Amino acid sequence: MWEHGEVITNPDWRGQRYAVLGLARSGAATVRALLASGAEVVAWDSKTQAREALVDEVQTLSHTLDTVMLSFADPLEIDLTGFAGIVVSPGVPLNRHPIAAKAQAAGVPIIGDIELFAQARAHLPPHRVVGVTGTNGKSTTTALIHHIVVADGIPARLGGNIGLPILGEEPLPAGGIYVLELSSYQIDLTQSLDCDVAVLLNITPDHLDRYDGFAGYAASKARLFAMQSAAHDAVIGIGDAASAAIARSLSARGEHLHKIAPGVCMDQSRWPSLQGPHNAQNALAAIAACHALDIREVAIDDGLETFRGLPHRMERVGTVDGVAYVNDSKATNPDSTAPALAAFDRIHWILGGQAKTHDLDACRPSFGHVRAAYTIGEAGPMLRDLLSAEMPVADCGTLAEAVHAARAAAVAGDTVLLSPACASFDQFRDYEDRGDTFRGLVEALA
Repeated sequence: MWEHGEVITNPDWRGQRYAVLGLARSGAATVRALLASGAEVVAWDSKTQAREALVDEVQTLSHTLDTVMLSFADPLEIDLTGFAGIVVSPGVPLNRHPIAAKAQAAGVPIIGDIELFAQARAHLPPHRVVGVTGTNGKSTTTALIHHIVVADGIPARLGGNIGLPILGEEPLPAGGIYVLELSSYQIDLTQSLDCDVAVLLNITPDHLDRYDGFAGYAASKARLFAMQSAAHDAVIGIGDAASAAIARSLSARGEHLHKIAPGVCMDQSRWPSLQGPHNAQNALAAIAACHALDIREVAIDDGLETFRGLPHRMERVGTVDGVAYVNDSKATNPDSTAPALAAFDRIHWILGGQAKTHDLDACRPSFGHVRAAYTIGEAGPMLRDLLSAEMPVADCGTLAEAVHAARAAAVAGDTVLLSPACASFDQFRDYEDRGDTFRGLVEALA
């Protein structure tokens, strides 16, 4: 349970009314922070269990505050006049959800928890914020920057699209650094986050069902820099045209603009969890961000060597009879699968799920590394047809069947790689559930 001082608060929210739509982790943390600040909150989630869980937590808060002003109602069914904001989960599709039109008619801004954090910054002890975005690699880069900052002995918090909801964390002491992973959806819901260091790794087609084409998606990423003060630092990978265009638009920043070019040769032998060309780019971006933060070189070197990577991202989960099993479940589109195919030889590739695209062009340069493919899920037949002229393919249907088929075919020195290039929601709760299932299947092989 939590106490008043364990969340980020803002005295400016006192007496204001907010609606909070979606009560998963970030939504529940938002409610707690608003209530602890003295705001009135109307909360809603279509899941009864989520509403009941929040009630249990608020009963604890009521022991530390004089008044707790919480009620439950669907914001689509109440008068929103006079509300200071509607805080929505990043998962709410604003381009087709009716809350967008209702909020606009009432003149109420739609925001997210990152915007509330931005508003609260003036009342926090002096600190700095790093924001990391990009289609691929942002979780690894965010975690790596956080790891290096901690290695330098600086208090740090990991939040945003990774770790714990930022509003639910205890404020850092003076001199601390908040390191935030920011999806395009979170940036869409943010108006005033002035990052001391903003990082853009890359932009490739993704989430296009939420935007007016690829240009709209790229414009969402660019807003991270539009919110920045010109004297703050921008770190941008220029390996794709959209990111390079954003970098050119910021050329007036001079020494505060740091470009990460593709194809830079680096000695990654001392970085066991940062293998492959994509991780070279992630590391370069993290190094540039840490230089902008004046992190000591010895801490950067130590952080790169001791970083252990993230679950579900090129995670070696076991070796059975000389065959390595690698969990890359977080690769939910072809662009994020491509680096894994490039990083290993003699691959038995498990892929499939809910397709985000109908091609695997991003993966094609490394098809020569694949000995056989095993497709699963809704996209299985489509992917089998795409790949059958390139390599042996078995449409296995389920992850369990694919693991067993790959084990039967693999020999010592091969790698069985789960890198689905697809979303997971046809068969699993999320990519983490898919990766955990893979790990369990591999453990059962031993």
